[in-house]
Amino acid sequence: MKICIVSNLYPPYVIGGAEITVAKLAEALVNKGHEVMVITTSSEKTESIEVLKGVKVYRINPWNVYTLYDHQGKPGVSKALWHALDIWNPNSYQKIRDVLRKEKPDVVHVNNYKGFSMSVFDAAKKENIPVVFTAHDCSLICPRANLLHGNGEICEDPQMICNLYSNLQRRLINGKVDWLTAPSQFIIDKLKSCQFFQEVKTLKIPLGVDLVNKKLDKNYDRIDISYMGGLNKIKGVQVLIKAFRNIDNDKIRLHIYGKGVDEDEFKKLAASDPRIIFHGYLERDLLMNSYHETNLAVLPSICYDNSPMMIYESLTNSTPLIASRIGGIPELIEENKNGYLFQPGSQEELQSILERLIENPETLKRLEKGAFESASQYSMENYVNAFEEIYLASMTVNKKHNKKLNQ
Repeated sequence: MKICIVSNLYPPYVIGGAEITVAKLAEALVNKGHEVMVITTSSEKTESIEVLKGVKVYRINPWNVYTLYDHQGKPGVSKALWHALDIWNPNSYQKIRDVLRKEKPDVVHVNNYKGFSMSVFDAAKKENIPVVFTAHDCSLICPRANLLHGNGEICEDPQMICNLYSNLQRRLINGKVDWLTAPSQFIIDKLKSCQFFQEVKTLKIPLGVDLVNKKLDKNYDRIDISYMGGLNKIKGVQVLIKAFRNIDNDKIRLHIYGKGVDEDEFKKLAASDPRIIFHGYLERDLLMNSYHETNLAVLPSICYDNSPMMIYESLTNSTPLIASRIGGIPELIEENKNGYLFQPGSQEELQSILERLIENPETLKRLEKGAFESASQYSMENYVNAFEEIYLASMTVNKKHNKKLNQ
């Protein structure tokens, strides 16, 4: 097959887990003999074509007031204009359509599209190419993509402007997607409840990771607790820091990996506790090594996380988790087997679970075994095979449809 993957970010330019997963999928498809190209945005106002690990990468620069990579610190007026142009960008439409005309792929797989705008779906459909869309967040129904109000609280009653946004997105994408996938059933159900993809085939495909061959042995002389991810309040890092600080134990450490807009505030919150260590942003290999020393990972999100890569990486590295009972997270955590869940934002409940596990290394050992066993279902092989089947199914349906039109 000739497969075109669309992703607004692509290595080496990485912000979150979605673009890492996209790159692994693209490379694995190449290794299985498929021809794969990726259309992504440029980090600067230049355009290029390169080949990375067998994947042909088109980096394009859709016209807008600034690039996707240059959004930090922009004034509100500029951001508003950027988002307005990113609803349906004619320049993006033409550039993507030009690539599709040139390459003539059998299927287009759209991932995160912000920066390209909704016009990417039109470009593929105008070329009569079947479209698979993977929803990594709630961008279609929420301008913030996280279903949170500006004050960080869960949005249960969207404002009128948000409803208008959602209605417009629905009109722009209606009839342009052949298959919807997501790593969690939560996201699929949320989109369906907002009247998206009512007649579209859907499939939950959990993320894929490179599995570790055997269970890792951990040391319990000191209990090392880790958080890996964005340093912003919607991830609940402040909840974790406060809960940890209240635990009176010198043989524990909290390791925080990542970067983000609230990093300085978190460092101030943890400043008087020498047991809390900030490691900054680590490259993937170094971050993977850190799991080897981690007895317990904590994911304290207060937003609707879809299916965080941190969970998959923790499990395959024999690391049990304590995570918020929100979004798609509970679909991955089996209570008392590979971890525990707690009420989002509950410092007290998180502290209680941490204290119980810190005092019972034998329980941690049992959870480690459960974590390692849980990871086996999330192999990269399973992930790639699932998409191969969907690509083929989409192509088959598209051919039958074209045959009927030509009769």
